Amino acid sequence: MPDLIVKLYELPDDRPLLAGLADGGITIRKAMAYEKFQVVDWVWTHFGKGWAGECDVAFANNPISCFIATADGSLAGFACYDTTMKNFFGPVGVEENFRDKDIGTALLLRCLHTMAADGYAYAVIGGVGNVDFYARTVNAVEIPGSSPGVYWDKLKS
Repeated sequence: MPDLIVKLYELPDDRPLLAGLADGGITIRKAMAYEKFQVVDWVWTHFGKGWAGECDVAFANNPISCFIATADGSLAGFACYDTTMKNFFGPVGVEENFRDKDIGTALLLRCLHTMAADGYAYAVIGGVGNVDFYARTVNAVEIPGSSPGVYWDKLKS
C-alpha cells in the first residue's frame, strides 16, 4: 500500500461538515489525557493492537495528537497524527454503526487542519488502502516508490 502526500495549505474548509455532524449529535474534538485508556482500549477492541499502539503514542505527544468522534458520550471514531512518524496522518477508524456519516472525513480534515496550524506545509498519509478517498477528499497524490515505505519490516502478529 502506497504513501500519499497532501498539501495542507489547500485543504477544504471543515467547518460546515463539523456543524452538520454537531446538528446530528456527533462531536469531533481533541481527546483528553484522562480518556487515554478508554480510547486506546476502544481502538484495540475495534481496530487491533497495531492501531492501538499508534493511538497510545498520540496521547504521549504534547499536545495530544488524537481526535475523537463522540455520540451521546460514546466513542464513534478516532484519528491520529504524528504517531508512526512525524508529519504522518493516521490511523483513522470509525465504528461500524457510524460509517457513511462523513465522520472519517471530519476526523481526517480536523487532523490535517491542526497539522497545518502546527506549521506543517504537507502531510504524509501512510500505507493507504483507499487511495481514491484521499485523492477525492484532500487532493492527495501517491508518493512514487513508497510501498511499503516505513512499514517495510513489520512484526508478524
